Amino acid sequence: MFKWIKRLFITALVLAVIAFAGFVTFAQAYVAKQRNGVIAHDPYPVSDAAAELHASLLVGDWHADPLLWKRDLTERGTYGQVDLPRLREGNVGMQVFTAVTKSPSGQNYEQNSAEAFDNITLLAVGQLWPMRTWDSLLQRAIYQADKLAGFEAKAPDHLKIVRSLADLEEVIAARQNGSQVTAGILGIEGAHALEGDIANMDALEDAGYRLIGLHHFFDNELGGSLHGISNAGLNEFGTAVVSEAAKRGMVIDVAHSSPAVARDVLALVDQPIVVSHSGLHGYCPVKRNYQDSLMKAIADKGGVIGMGYWTGAACDDITPAGIAKMIKAAVETLGEDHVSLGSDFDGSVETAFDTSELAALTHALMLAGLSEPQIRKVMGDNMLRVLRASLK
Repeated sequence: MFKWIKRLFITALVLAVIAFAGFVTFAQAYVAKQRNGVIAHDPYPVSDAAAELHASLLVGDWHADPLLWKRDLTERGTYGQVDLPRLREGNVGMQVFTAVTKSPSGQNYEQNSAEAFDNITLLAVGQLWPMRTWDSLLQRAIYQADKLAGFEAKAPDHLKIVRSLADLEEVIAARQNGSQVTAGILGIEGAHALEGDIANMDALEDAGYRLIGLHHFFDNELGGSLHGISNAGLNEFGTAVVSEAAKRGMVIDVAHSSPAVARDVLALVDQPIVVSHSGLHGYCPVKRNYQDSLMKAIADKGGVIGMGYWTGAACDDITPAGIAKMIKAAVETLGEDHVSLGSDFDGSVETAFDTSELAALTHALMLAGLSEPQIRKVMGDNMLRVLRASLK
């Protein structure tokens, strides 16, 4: 009897190991491919004039999540939407690499509980992240920063992590002299990575983080999320975190924060703030996009809104022509100094183009009637202005 029990136990253990190995090997890649797809399409048109203009631009993107996935970003991927080779093909000079540390099961734009099962725990285990990350949001952030540092070490001519204003200016100067290096800015998608302890700002800053998104899909220790339950503004801890971030020269991002939080931040800091990946409510009237009045208040204090490339931000048409149409509406509503790019590439969204195809967006912006100075601002100069106003 004991032998049969032992055999059953060993068999069950072997099957569990095989199942886990299968998940690690196949499931995580399958999930990454399915959740970060690019709609099949013929090549988008790019005129000679658009190609020439695009090659002269400083292109910047406020939000992409490739660090979440098990991919070598120094190699051109066969799936996903952004990596270093495709950044070069798209002439991207500035890219925010955002770390996702918690994501509630069943997440949606309407309402999520902070107590829901966390999908990132499963992803961390399935991708064999270090065990220290399995139960620590802070360690997940540090691990993703370490991953980007590894890509920088492997491809120093193509990636420079920006930790200071001097680093940023070094990249801008290098690109003006013909370099293809991209300025990589580390950002946190949700300050729950602080784990409720403001002392952990030191760890995030030391890891290289220079943009702090206050919330993701749920209320956290700072206050209410746009997709949470409370709709609250900043609390005492949130106020302390925002003040500390501004003092340290970090960009403050309210993309997933409640409207009340965004207004509290505007009243608290003098620096321009960003809505890193979103859309214009007057163009695409969904909860994911702040009301235009709040966007205008952010713009009035020098802030910028990063236009997203997925249906949840742009509604029906997410081709380059559709995104250009949304950008034109945003320029008309907010002013040409307050519109940027915020792709949300590799953020579990389907897009109609990847980062290598950004010249097609320049082409579409020209056809939409934007002037060359306006295109330069939207494609990167507005982002550069905000970075220069924030970094130290």
